[in-house]
Order: sequence, then C-alpha cells, then structure tokens
Amino acid sequence: MINVLLIERQELVRLGIEAAIAESGRFTLAASTANPKEGFDLFKRLRPDVVILGLRFVDSCSIDALPAYFEIEPRAKVVILADNAGDGEIAKALKLGALAFVSKEGTTDDLLAAAEAAANGKKYVPKDIAEVLTAHYGEDALTPAETNVLQSIVGGMSNKEIAFALDVSENTVKSHIQNIFSKIGVSDRTSAATAAIKRGLVRIDL
Repeated sequence: MINVLLIERQELVRLGIEAAIAESGRFTLAASTANPKEGFDLFKRLRPDVVILGLRFVDSCSIDALPAYFEIEPRAKVVILADNAGDGEIAKALKLGALAFVSKEGTTDDLLAAAEAAANGKKYVPKDIAEVLTAHYGEDALTPAETNVLQSIVGGMSNKEIAFALDVSENTVKSHIQNIFSKIGVSDRTSAATAAIKRGLVRIDL
C-alpha cells in the first residue's frame, strides 16, 4: 500500500481525493489537511510515501515550499495538484523536484496514477499538462533579472521606477524589456503583463 499525505485547501476537492484513496485498494491516507504549514509538519513527522500538494494557498504558493521538503527528505515524492497553472509554474515545479503535476480538472484516475508513478520514483505529466508545456517548448528562459523586471511591469511600475527599485539604469531596464518581449512573444507592456500572469512567469500575491 502507498501511504499518502494530502495537503489541499479546497474542502470538496480534498474530500473527493480522500474518498478516491479509500476506494482505491492501492493507497492509504496518512493524513489530510488544508493548512500548508501543518502539512509540512506532518510530512516531517510521518514521512509518507507520496505527498499530494495543492499548488496555491491563501498566502503562499507550494512551489516556494518544495526545496524545504527535499531538505528534510532528498527522495521525497511530491505530486503538485493545481486548479490552473501556466507553463512557468509547471516547469519550475518539475525542475525543483516534483515528480508529477496534475490539474484539478483532470480525473481522480489521473491523480492516483500520478501518485503511484511518483511512489515508484517516476515522473508523470498528464496530456493536458504536457500540452501546456509543449506550447512553449524551445523558448529561451527569462533570466533572473528579466523576471524581476517582468514582475515590476505586472506591478504597474514605470521604467524609471523599475530602474530605481532594481538599482540599474533605465537603459538596462529598456534592454531587459525588449528581451522579455522577444522571449515571450509580445509587443507591449500590457500583453507582457497578461502573458506573465496567465503563464505563471511571475508571482502574484493572492
């Protein structure tokens, strides 16, 4: 039996997954919680075979928490569960060590297949998630500096304000902006901000 820790803020989703685990015959539920901090404490104490971890909580994003899981257990098996996500978030989660990324719009069969694959140390990316990644395959990744500038654009800052905040020249900001436009395929700041939010290229506080 595969022992699962479930950390998910939406009650109906959580209850549905709990029921699917109970009916599966292949999994047992180690614990279930809506609180990410409590979930991490449970992980440290219980050391489950697999963690099913919701992507977003009221004041946090689980991608930021992933390194902490692997500091505690380098071979942690984490499945990210998202209501919606862009390629930026998916790619980052997988790069940081998550073995699977599953949409809440998918089926419980998808989720349990992902959990079983993860328990065996295998990656699992359902077709719908793979299509999101494939749509932007081959694009040059934004540099950390470009990501900071894009974050500032999303925040509504002017070039002058960005330059002051990042302690660089306005010409440097302009250069970063042109690179950003080229890499994500847009031609103006509004489109850049929209793409950044939709694709999860920058952090948006909930």
